[in-house]
Amino acid sequence: MTSYKSLLEETLEGWHDVRQGLIEEVENIPDDRFDFRPVAEVMSVTELVQHILEVALMMTGELTRTDTDFHRAPWPELLDLYAAPVKAATSKAELLDRLRTTIGEAEQRFLDVGELHMLQLITRFDGEQGTRLAWLQHGIAQEMYHRGQLVLYERLLGIEPALTRRIRSAS
Repeated sequence: MTSYKSLLEETLEGWHDVRQGLIEEVENIPDDRFDFRPVAEVMSVTELVQHILEVALMMTGELTRTDTDFHRAPWPELLDLYAAPVKAATSKAELLDRLRTTIGEAEQRFLDVGELHMLQLITRFDGEQGTRLAWLQHGIAQEMYHRGQLVLYERLLGIEPALTRRIRSAS
């Protein structure tokens, strides 16, 4: 059984697990299918992975600031403040690299600011008060939500999702 020194460490371990599962699903999609989108109005595989990364970078950047302010710019502009390293990544290899490297960088930034910082109240996007740690959990849930979208894309492409294959092979 893992022993954690803090709630923050436990939360970051959970995020690491979510990210690893996301990486496995992205690895599972063939390179030539990253332009796939179920219908014209939704994001392609590439755009969805870029979005996941943009939100994670924005969340990390904002939550580790001493003056966290999710209202300092409209949502699209706030994402754009952090999107530059992601927009340049368009291939499967580049996106996987960003997924692998940004999680470690984010974990370190959160550990550097520490648990007391993460337990401080902030004003959330909805104008309500909550802790930075709770908002980190929200961001992790968002990443898991989009992982589910990628799994649906895989099914539509006739690909067995990585998690399904792992569960089936363990039986």
